[in-house]
Amino acid sequence: MRALAAAARWQETATLPNGAALPNFLKAQPARDIAVLDARAAPAAAAKSLSATYTRPYIAHGSIGPSCAVALYDGDAMTIWSHTQGVNPLRGAIAEMLGMPKDKVRCIHAEGAGCYGHNAADDAAADAALLARAVPGRPVRLQWMREQEHAWEPYGPAMAVKVEAGLDASGKVIDWDYTLWSNTHATRPGPAGSLIAARSLAAPFQQPAPRPIPMPEGGGDRNSIPLYQFPSARVMHHFIPAMPVRVSALRALGAHMNVFAIESFMDELAAAAGADPVQFRLQHLDDARARDVISAVAQRFGWSDTSRRKLPGRGRGFAFARYKNLAAYCAVACEMEVKRETGHARMVRAVAAVDAGQVVNPEGITNQIEGAILQSMSWTLFESVSFDERRITSIDWSTYPILRFSAVPDAIEVHIINQPGQPFLGCGEAGQGPAATAIASGIADATGQRLRDLPLTRERIKTAIGI
Repeated sequence: MRALAAAARWQETATLPNGAALPNFLKAQPARDIAVLDARAAPAAAAKSLSATYTRPYIAHGSIGPSCAVALYDGDAMTIWSHTQGVNPLRGAIAEMLGMPKDKVRCIHAEGAGCYGHNAADDAAADAALLARAVPGRPVRLQWMREQEHAWEPYGPAMAVKVEAGLDASGKVIDWDYTLWSNTHATRPGPAGSLIAARSLAAPFQQPAPRPIPMPEGGGDRNSIPLYQFPSARVMHHFIPAMPVRVSALRALGAHMNVFAIESFMDELAAAAGADPVQFRLQHLDDARARDVISAVAQRFGWSDTSRRKLPGRGRGFAFARYKNLAAYCAVACEMEVKRETGHARMVRAVAAVDAGQVVNPEGITNQIEGAILQSMSWTLFESVSFDERRITSIDWSTYPILRFSAVPDAIEVHIINQPGQPFLGCGEAGQGPAATAIASGIADATGQRLRDLPLTRERIKTAIGI
C-alpha cells in the first residue's frame, strides 16, 4: 500500500463546497420537498415572533479501531469475516460486485471495531474479497489505516434547520413553522454500487440513487414533528439528493439535529415569554408520560431549588424528546461550566429520566442513556468533519477530536420510570438530542449567549462572548 501510494500520481478536481459556508451550500442545492406535517390554522396575531437557524456539520462515526475484514476464496465460493452491522445486505452487495451467485458467498460476523450506524466495515470486506479472489486458497486480512477510515467512511449528514414561531400575549406558542435541509441518512449496502471498491473497478458499478426514509421512522426528518401541542404547525423537509461527501446512517439519524433545534428554540421561546424552561414545556404538553419524565428530571436535578446559588461560569440546561415520537421518552438536565478565558466547556453533572415501557434490563437502559449522553457530548462540543475543496482534511484524532476521558462528567444519574405491562419501547438512541440541547442551554445560561451552530467549540464560545 505504501509503495503504491508513493508511486501514484493523482489528478484532483475541486468538487467539494466551502466548508465554512456549508449551511448556505445545502440550502442552495436542488431538493425534493416533502411536507412532513401540514396542520396550519389561522392563528391570532402573535404578540411576539421569533426565528432562528441551527446547523450541524458532517459527523464521522470515528470507530476507535479502523475497519478490518478477512476473506478466503477457494476457487468456487467466497467466505468473508466482517464486523459489518448487516451480513445479509453485505453478502448481496459483494456477490453482485464479484459476479458470483449469492449462494456462493458467505458472510460471517466477527467481533471488531464497532459503531452505531454505517461505518467502513462493509468497504473493508469488499476490499478483502477482491484481493482474496486474486489469490485463491489463501486467506487475506485487510486492515484500513486510521487516515483511510476518517477520510472514506460514510458520515452522518450535515443539516440545517430554520424555525419560526409566534407567541400570544399569555406566552403560549400559537404558530410553529419548521424547515430542514438534509441529505439521505441511509446508503447501507444492497446494490454493489454502495461499496467504494465496486465503484472503482474498471467496469464500475453505479452508486444507487439516494432515497429518504419514510415517516414515522424518518431519516433527516426523524423527530422533526414536535410532540408539543401547537394550534398551528408546519414541518417541511428539503431532501437533498446530491451528496458532496459520502453519507449514511449515524446513530439517531436526523433526530439528533431535529431535537437539538426544536428544544433549543423552545428554550428561546421560554426566554421570550419570561417563563421557566421546564414549566414552558409542561404548558405545551398533554402526554402524561412525557410530563412524568420531565417532572422526574426536574425534581431529581433540583431544578426549582432556589437555595442553590449560581456559581460564576456555571449554567444549567434542560431538554426533552420522545425518540421518533413513538419510542422511549427521555429528558436530560445538566450543569455546565465554561472557562471564560479559554472558552472551554465542561459538563459537571447530568441527570436523566427515561420511560422505555416495561423494563427488562434496567442496567442495559442505564448504560444506553449514559452512553448517549457521553456520545452527544462529543458531537456537541468537539466533532466536525473538515475538508477543503479537494479532499477530507480531518484524517486523525488531532484534526477530528473526540471526547476524552478527562472530560467525562463528575456524575451522570439515570432514573428509570418502569411501566409494567406496557410495550417495550427501546431506548438506544433516545438521549442524543436531549443531551445536545441540555449542553447548549447550559452554555447559554453560563455565558448569556445562545450558540446555534454545532459543534460548540472553544473558538465559537470565545467569539460569542467577545474574548
